[in-house]
Order: sequence, then structure tokens, then C-alpha cells
Amino acid sequence: MPDKLRIAILGIDHPHGMGWRESLTHVEDALEVTALMPAFDGGTTSLEERHAHLPRFETPDALLSEGSNLFDAALVCLPNDQGPNAVIALANQGKHVLLEKPGAANAADGRRMAAAIRANKVAFQNGFIWRYDELANRLRAMVADKRFGRMISVEMTWATSNIDRRVPEHYLFDADKSGGGFFNWLACHHLDLLPYVTGETVAAISARVGTFGKAPSVVEDGGSAILDLSGGGLATFTGGYWHPRWMNDIRWTLRGTERWVHWDPGRAGTGGVLEIHGPQPQFMAMEEVFENPLDNTSGYGGKAMVALLRDWIYAARNGGDCRNTPESTVEVLKLIDTIYQSSASGQRVSV
Repeated sequence: MPDKLRIAILGIDHPHGMGWRESLTHVEDALEVTALMPAFDGGTTSLEERHAHLPRFETPDALLSEGSNLFDAALVCLPNDQGPNAVIALANQGKHVLLEKPGAANAADGRRMAAAIRANKVAFQNGFIWRYDELANRLRAMVADKRFGRMISVEMTWATSNIDRRVPEHYLFDADKSGGGFFNWLACHHLDLLPYVTGETVAAISARVGTFGKAPSVVEDGGSAILDLSGGGLATFTGGYWHPRWMNDIRWTLRGTERWVHWDPGRAGTGGVLEIHGPQPQFMAMEEVFENPLDNTSGYGGKAMVALLRDWIYAARNGGDCRNTPESTVEVLKLIDTIYQSSASGQRVSV
């Protein structure tokens, strides 16, 4: 393999495409972009001048048949109806895969990708950046250190800008292209992070999803889910495309028998805050506000994304798994499938 990992980018005008490419500038010592497959009807409206000279290909087949010698790995930013087949084709040619989350519309497609990745022994990374967030990992360490005692509940919320501000005609709201709505595109982050932080699996789900805002949509704009944790506790998620302006309103509360913690990852002027409330054995209660400094790293996901990229580059060079694996991708897609199944049936569904 050359000194730098050479990558092709599939999907230029993807909603996160420019953010991904900006993040790649922070690992230029170890990686270079060498080929493009624009997709999205050939759109290049967001293409940076530094990449404008690169060879372009119209389809994954053309990229692999005509340009395979140009790259070792690929960043795949494609709609859910196209991404899985592209990932499988790349893996079958021995190309390492960096995948925009969630990467597929359902667990069946996730399993097809996972099988190809494992069969061809290529490095895989998914764009679930919260696994690389410092405060998320501090929460994970608290759980592992048993500072919560027994976990009772995890309450997760994520409300964001409504469909009107996201263009109702966008492919994200096309059921044939995306397979689902808010839960597939955004709630997936929290559904992926839940087992990572708690160390527990989800046993069963009760959910209701639908269109609650004013914009009509054939995919859900949000909903709520109750997730039974394997340790006996409960997790809840509520969120959607609901706010009448551009914003993200993201919060977690974790409650154990020995402490509870409020996590506000988006508090203004900070890189996230943990409000920690512990026991009161005598007259003094354990109270702490732990604040991360503001992260000014450019690109999609700040320094967490840079860590995610470094992890993938290391795996491509040396083997082994990243924090996001083919199997963890399948698991989050299973949870999304189960949420949709529970909502459609009106029943609690085992995972």
C-alpha cells in the first residue's frame, strides 16, 4: 500500500458530503483523495476546487472496472437504496470501506454488507461519530466503573429542525430511496450509542412513530420508543423533525441506583456538559459540573470525526476493528426495524 491511504469518494452532493471532505483535511498526513463518483445525478455543486481535477466515474462498476488502480479505500455517501450494493462491490474488490451512517434501510441489507466485509477482510468504519465523543466515553467509563450502581433508566431526546426547513422533496423523505425517516437518519445515532455506553443490549421495544409536524411526509418525522434493556432497566427515546428553525436539541439523562447524570452535548459555548449528581452519605452530596471546552475543529463532527478517521486508517494499515463494526451496524439497523415493526403492530416486539 502507498505511504498514504488513497480513497475514492462516492457521493459529492450528499447532505454530509462537504463536511466529510473537510474532516478529511485533518488527516492529510495519512490519506489522500484520488478519485470521485459524484452520484446524485452527477451533481458537483458542493465540490471543492482542490478536488475538481480528480478522475470521475459515473457508477461503482465503472469506478472499479476503470479506476480500481487509483484507490485503496472508499468513502461511501449514497442513499440507502444504493449504498449497500456499492459497499459490497467495493469489499469484493478488496477496498476498505468508510460509510456514511446508517448505510442501509434495514438489517437485511446490513447483513449483506457485513458478510462481504468479513469475507474479504477489509477495514470498515461507519459514521456514528458519537462513539468517539469524549463525554460519551466518560459516561461509558462511569458505567464500566459501576459508579451508577445498577442502571435504572436512560432518557434520550433529539428534536431538530422541521421538514419544511429540510426541503420536503429531498431524498431523505423519499421512502423508496431512504426506507425510513427520522429514526433511520438521526435517531440511529442514539440507538447506536445506547449499547455502547451502557454495555447492555436491547431486549424488546414498544414504539410509536408517525408524522406529528405540519409538513406532510410519507416517512415518519419522529416518534417515541421504550427500549427494555438486558440488565432490567429502561431506555426511552423521543425526537423528531419538529422545531420551526435550524437547531439541534439533544439531551440524555442516565439514572442509576447510586447517581444520575444529565448530558447536554450541545450547550452553547461549550464542547458539552455533564451535570453529575451522586449520593449523600452524610451532610455533603456529591455534585459536579464537568464541562468540555468548545471544539472548533472544522468539518463534520469536529475532533470526534478526526478520531473516527484515524481509527479507520489504522485498521486499514494494521487490521483489526474500529469502534463501529459491521456487526454494530447490523444491530442498530435491527433496532430501527423493530421500532417500525412495533409502531405498525401496536405491540411490544422482542429484538
